[in-house]
Amino acid sequence: MLFEHGLAFEEKYTWIAPLGISYHVGVDGLSAPMVLLTGMVAVAGVLISWRIEDRIREFMAFFLLLVAGVYGVFISVDMFLLFFFYELAIFPMYLLIAGWGWVKLREYAAMKLTLYILIGSVVAFVGALAMVLTASAFFTTEEGAAALEAAKAFGVVSADSGTLSFDIRQLTLAADLGAFDAAGYFGVEALTFAKFWFPFIFIGFASLAGMFPLHNWSPDGHVAAPTAVSMIHAGVLMKLGAYAALRLSVQLLPEGAIAHLPWIVFLTLINVVLGAFIAFRQRDFKYVIGFSSVSHMGLVSMGWASMNVIGYTGAGLQMFSHGAMTALFFGCVGMVYDRAHTRDIPSLGGFVKRMPWVAVAFIVGGLTSMGMPGLSGFIAEFPIFMGMFAASDSISLTVGSVTLTNYYSILVIIAAIAIVVTAAYVLRVTGQVFFGEFNEERYGDVTDITITDRAILILLGVPLIVLGVFPPIMAPMVESGVVPVIAMLGGM
Repeated sequence: MLFEHGLAFEEKYTWIAPLGISYHVGVDGLSAPMVLLTGMVAVAGVLISWRIEDRIREFMAFFLLLVAGVYGVFISVDMFLLFFFYELAIFPMYLLIAGWGWVKLREYAAMKLTLYILIGSVVAFVGALAMVLTASAFFTTEEGAAALEAAKAFGVVSADSGTLSFDIRQLTLAADLGAFDAAGYFGVEALTFAKFWFPFIFIGFASLAGMFPLHNWSPDGHVAAPTAVSMIHAGVLMKLGAYAALRLSVQLLPEGAIAHLPWIVFLTLINVVLGAFIAFRQRDFKYVIGFSSVSHMGLVSMGWASMNVIGYTGAGLQMFSHGAMTALFFGCVGMVYDRAHTRDIPSLGGFVKRMPWVAVAFIVGGLTSMGMPGLSGFIAEFPIFMGMFAASDSISLTVGSVTLTNYYSILVIIAAIAIVVTAAYVLRVTGQVFFGEFNEERYGDVTDITITDRAILILLGVPLIVLGVFPPIMAPMVESGVVPVIAMLGGM
């Protein structure tokens, strides 16, 4: 049973009783690292924004509202509350980009980001609402009512829970009892509720995770946003989509996940490979990191597609590793841009002489991005690939009269190409920006970063090393959070 390990720091208060909506929060092994990541990136974002002079009070208010929304998504145990915080995070994101972003792109990028995410969340909410109503109908049946009373007696759900509830634990109970698996949905014998609605919820949230072909908003959003917003956008906000997709689709509609993830994995592969190749072709420092982020988030979705413990553990670790790494990258880019006033890679060079701390931090992030052993990227990516290999024998895909078997192994080999391309663009950018020829005439007045900036680099860079050297500090926690989800999938 999901949540059998319990929730830490759990709180529940009735909010809208007639609709079964509660303020219900808590953390488990999967959400706790995301809460830690959010805190790290938020503190770094506040520190790096200290030099903003234009409407600083409004900026900080919107930034902290954004952080509150992100925290809320990760700790929500009520589906309505999760959507509430999800939308709460989008509103200040638009204002921060439109009000303080790069003048040439900010209004376009802010509107594009908002429309993509809002449309995706509406699609996901329709599916979630259908799930709540179907579960409510199930709990009015004799079997469902008996199961609900037993769950109350054993403390699985709250004693005051009614048949209509947005509580994720109660919806999980309905899923566990097969409420979403009855055949003949819409009169089609082979179609079930889970198979029909899973793509709506998963892809609706995957738009925020930057999954192909709904990734187009992400690089522009990264580039247009001020540095702190880019850090939390790539470092944390994109994780909301991947996290919510797991919680509300894979976890609650396991039959739909088993039916659809074997073909959705092709979209994640495009993410991984295409994002890496496009990043390699960029001249703008920020666009390189933006498309790199799209590529690495594809690995998270690929981990979800493995549908086994090792792949899911790797995906959870990848969310944390990529979040800290990308926030570190954007912090480095922002520090260079603040002093050089350009992001054009060929125009930069030799900055290790003036900004050695930034150079070292960028190299640590780059090696993490490449999956170098001893850093968190390897600890995250290796289990994802191993999970895909392990799933290859048990997962097949039928297209017409053709059945594909063992194709997960082929996808891993193709994805490995992206790791090679990642190494290529990381080395290119590092060489040109930090170890090329320094233009004394143009950048002679560039100074080293401040103590505050160094603290930011340490805050985001050290966890990449610690997790890489000592994985047990986080891996068992993440595994405890994903094991119950795998149990819902039949223990694959």
